[in-house]
Amino acid sequence: MADTMVAFEAVRTVMAVRAYDDRPIPAESVRRIVEAARLTASSMNAQPWHFIVVEDREQLRKLGAAVGPGPYIADAALAVVVVLERSQFAVSDASRAVQSMVLTAWAEGIGSNWAGFFGLEAVRPLLGIPESLDVLVVVPFGYPAHALVGSKRRKPLGEVVHRERFGQPFA
Repeated sequence: MADTMVAFEAVRTVMAVRAYDDRPIPAESVRRIVEAARLTASSMNAQPWHFIVVEDREQLRKLGAAVGPGPYIADAALAVVVVLERSQFAVSDASRAVQSMVLTAWAEGIGSNWAGFFGLEAVRPLLGIPESLDVLVVVPFGYPAHALVGSKRRKPLGEVVHRERFGQPFA
């Protein structure tokens, strides 16, 4: 039961982090983060993904410049570039793997944020990604530079969850 509470607590509290301090992330944490992605379930067990871990400071700067909405990648301790094989469920499967990484990192006090989704062609030549694969996203990771304050603004449960059929209150 304790593990369930840890998982739910990570889901309940995770926030997007776009400012990182300069502490490195321990190798064992990096391994757990990418292992969480690798272990994520996928449709028909196709595992249509590849994960490129980037820790080199110059490469992180280049990634930050290449990803329009993600200049903060340059300040992260590392980034994971998620690359897809082209298949029907690849985006869904890889998105699940990204969430596994984000929650695993958050449970260890490491922040992250989904950066980019479209227009990531400039990432391909930086990392030698073959033309036969698609770049889905770049996910930077690092310890938050500031204490996170605030709370999630989510619609009430009764507004988005229904029981048995649409429109029937869940509550």
